[in-house]
Parts: sequence; structure tokens; C-alpha cells
Amino acid sequence: MKTKIQLLIVDDHMLFRESLSRLLEADADYEVAGTCGSVQQALAILDRMPIDIVLLDYDLREESGIQFLQEHMRRPTPCRVLMLTSGMTEPDVVRAMKGGASGIFLKNSPMAELAQALRRVKDGESWLDPGVVGMLVASVGERQGEEPEDALSSRESSVLRYVFEGLSNKEIAQQLSISEGSVKAVLQQLFARTGVRTRSQLVRIAVEKHSKEWLKSD
Repeated sequence: MKTKIQLLIVDDHMLFRESLSRLLEADADYEVAGTCGSVQQALAILDRMPIDIVLLDYDLREESGIQFLQEHMRRPTPCRVLMLTSGMTEPDVVRAMKGGASGIFLKNSPMAELAQALRRVKDGESWLDPGVVGMLVASVGERQGEEPEDALSSRESSVLRYVFEGLSNKEIAQQLSISEGSVKAVLQQLFARTGVRTRSQLVRIAVEKHSKEWLKSD
């Protein structure tokens, strides 16, 4: 029998927790092992039972999801965390990813996309909601003066943005009207430039260090 993905929902709105729990329980891949509304309650649940992914609200009224990340990531074997949010600023996104979040999902996005995000996070990949990618791109104004030495080419920037949106190499190739081999070559250039080996690591370092230079529109 296939093992279900064990989830913990941390959100200060009880109705949202219950609604999301029912939706996820309807999918045979998931089991909601617990729900709560505060950082300390979440940490206590993690002490009692194994969890694969924490679905963590960014804004917990008096608390912040960042506080949970700070506490949780000090543990010997932290589980993966997918941030849930109605909206975050660019600095908030960077703080969350630096703090150890595996991804960010907007609450108004379709349920089918949440299922896709959970699968990718479970597999060790990163997930950035397309709406978050759009916000990052829109936040970058026209750059003045000389480009930084590590500025990306137009092709590299385009491939990276589609990686952020979760597209496969084949899908990126179709979007850019180039071969799949060309996409792989660009990704290898990006891996070499950043010293990473996976898409997940590339997404993280791009958000943490290069969002303003690398996510600009063509």
C-alpha cells in the first residue's frame, strides 16, 4: 500500500484550517496528521509525530511563520515547509527562503496547483507560486548604470523565470521555441555560474542573492 504524505496545517484561521484539511483528506495521497494555529502548538505536534510537510501560514496574527522556521530549522531533522500566504513582499519571500522554507504558495491559487506544489516539495524540490514569481518580476524597476558582472543573458533570464514557474525542460523549450537540448545547456550554465547541482538549489540561490538582477523582465 502506498504511504500517504503526512501533513501538518499551521494557520490561525480555524475555518481555513478545517476547509483545507477536508480538501486534502479527499486526496488519497495525503493524510492531515494535525492542525493548529500557533508556533508553539506546531512544534509540540512535531515532537509527538512524524510529519513530511508543514503547510505554514506566513501571518499568524501575533506571530510570524518566520518564527516557526527559526525554531524548526534548529532541529536535527527538520521536515519540509511550504509557506501559505495571502501575500508577501519581496523581502518577506527572501527571508522565508533563506529561513529554510521549501516553497511559497498563494492561498487564492487553484487546489490542483497546491497538489503539484506538495509533490514537488516532498521530492525535495522548491516551489514558488507563479503569482509570487510575477510579484518578484514586477518589483524590479529599470536598472540604471552598468549591469553587474554576474548579470544573466536574456536567454538565461527567460529560462530561469520558467524554472521558477515550475515548467519542465520540454515545456520551457516550447515556450521559447528552442530545442530541449538548448534548455539543458542553459541550465548547465546557470548551475556552473551558481555552483549548484539541482533546480531546487538554483531557485533558492536566485531568490536569496540575485532576485533583483536575475528576475527582471526582458
